[in-house]
Amino acid sequence: MKHLLKLLDLSGQEIIEILNLADQLKYETKHGIEHPHLKGKCLGMIFEKSSTRTRVSFEVGINQLGGYAVVLSSDGSQIGRGEPVQDTARVLSRYVDGIMIRTFEQSEVEALAQHGSVPVINGLTDFCHPCQVLADLMTIREYKGSLEGLKLCFIGDGNNMMNSLIVGALKVGMTVSVACPEGYRPPAEILEFASTYDCFEITDSPKQAAKNADVVITDVWTSMGQEEERKKREAAFAGYCIDSEIMKLAKPDAMVQHCLPAHRGEEITEEVFEQNARYIFEEAENRLHAQKAVLVKTMGGE
Repeated sequence: MKHLLKLLDLSGQEIIEILNLADQLKYETKHGIEHPHLKGKCLGMIFEKSSTRTRVSFEVGINQLGGYAVVLSSDGSQIGRGEPVQDTARVLSRYVDGIMIRTFEQSEVEALAQHGSVPVINGLTDFCHPCQVLADLMTIREYKGSLEGLKLCFIGDGNNMMNSLIVGALKVGMTVSVACPEGYRPPAEILEFASTYDCFEITDSPKQAAKNADVVITDVWTSMGQEEERKKREAAFAGYCIDSEIMKLAKPDAMVQHCLPAHRGEEITEEVFEQNARYIFEEAENRLHAQKAVLVKTMGGE
């Protein structure tokens, strides 16, 4: 696997192979077994969006694999002053062994991969969030035993999380039902992909989407860069909060996931969040293990 730019680029089998490696690396980490697969290798990390989990999990991950990280922020490098992405790609490729970028435009990630000569990993864009969804799928499989045949429900905005969950879940054999208001649906590229699967449903009814779900997932209604739309979005998503009534429609053993940070009382109630905290924080931990698997797969240490 040369890059991880979006889950649309991977097959279902490739996703499963990443999850299998993530499980192995997690087991070794928990049992104190070192795995310096990337000894001496350097990961350049570019942040044009703020970060907690992405920053810490990638930096810890590359260290546990025997490598190290160099961090670049937009306000502390030439990237923030308008240096063309193709120049950044060609320069960094001469210094580092891989690049992780967390930014706004998907085109910037694609351009880095096109013009650079080292692996590029998408740490988040407005279009997709592949690393998070790999951690989500890893967590679901940990608790449910398998992925194929399970029903995944996402309630909320047609954002990067919904986009990647639709793609990732369908590719590994899950049924997917998503609920979002008109005007906040996923882009045409995602809906066109999903339309090729009989096990996909999109609706404006959270209750319909949640029926018999094995896992219910949500995200904030207002993502980074959309702060000016907060009031408008709160009105549009009224009724989309995951609460006890929604959860009664899912299966009795359904689990809830949230990529964090969570706005309790908006997209999820305090009650439902705390009832599912063990899943949500295991999901957060699994960012570390899933991303270590991606690092190994892309940076050549496998």
